[in-house]
Order: sequence, then C-alpha cells, then structure tokens
Amino acid sequence: MLDATWALAAERGLAAVTMRAVAERLGVTPMALYRHIGDKQGLLDGLVERLLGEIPLPDPELPWPDRLEQLAQGMRAVARAHPDLFPLLFERSATTEAARRPRDAAYSALREAGLKEADVERAERMLSTFILGFACSEAAGRFAHVDADTEFTYATEALRRVFVS
Repeated sequence: MLDATWALAAERGLAAVTMRAVAERLGVTPMALYRHIGDKQGLLDGLVERLLGEIPLPDPELPWPDRLEQLAQGMRAVARAHPDLFPLLFERSATTEAARRPRDAAYSALREAGLKEADVERAERMLSTFILGFACSEAAGRFAHVDADTEFTYATEALRRVFVS
C-alpha cells in the first residue's frame, strides 16, 4: 500500500494521493484500504516515515559538529531526491520510532555540544526547520542564480557558530 502511495505521489504529486486513487492503483476498493490504514492521514504518515527513513544517520563516532553537518547533508539529499514530497515534513510529525531516528541523532549531537536539556528540542526544531526551508527553497529555484552548495555550506557553518557560542 505504501509503495503504491509513494509511486502515485511521485508521479502525480501529493494532491493526487487519495484513498480512491491508491485503491485504484492496487486494484481494490477504497473500503479495503480503510480497514488497513484508517484514512488519508495514515497514507501521508507512511510517506513521512519513508522520507525520514531515507535520511542517513550520522556516524556516532564523529564529533558533534560533524554529526550535525552529516545529518543536514543527508536531509538535503533526500529533499533533492523527493522535492515534491519533502514539504510533508513541514506539516506532519514523525509518528514511529524509526521515523524519529534523525531527530534523536540531532538531540544526541546537541547534548554533546553542551546545550541545556531544556534547549535541545528547540535547537533541533530550529536546525530542522532551517534545513527543510533551505531544501524547499532550493527545489523552488531560489538559488538558481548562485551556487546552492556554497550557500548551504555558508549557512550550516553559521549555524555551527550559533551552537558553539
């Protein structure tokens, strides 16, 4: 079911993802899907889980700044591979343990950076929001007139300085 949803979204965009369209693709009735997934929100949650599952986790042996950099680069790579699906991460939360792994990797690095426990979640939200925003802006062509890699490196280095200070 998730493969059919993923393929439909990749081919026709998120707006095309409906219970009826996924059921049609699978050759079943929409009611058959409702028994397994609940509703369209369940389909979208599955897409989010798959997107987050594609983000490579950083090497835990690296120093915290390098782990955050690897995580940022991995998120950006997934955004580039799936520009039409990646904006879902703005709208939906990770609902499974597997989908929370990138967030947990960031938490670990931020704790190692010396952030107070009360600030870790906020800092991770700031970091992931930046990466999501950059990736969506890049997909929309905002960096067409400049080298996006250079811009991304500049921005991630600036964020690193924020976490160090």
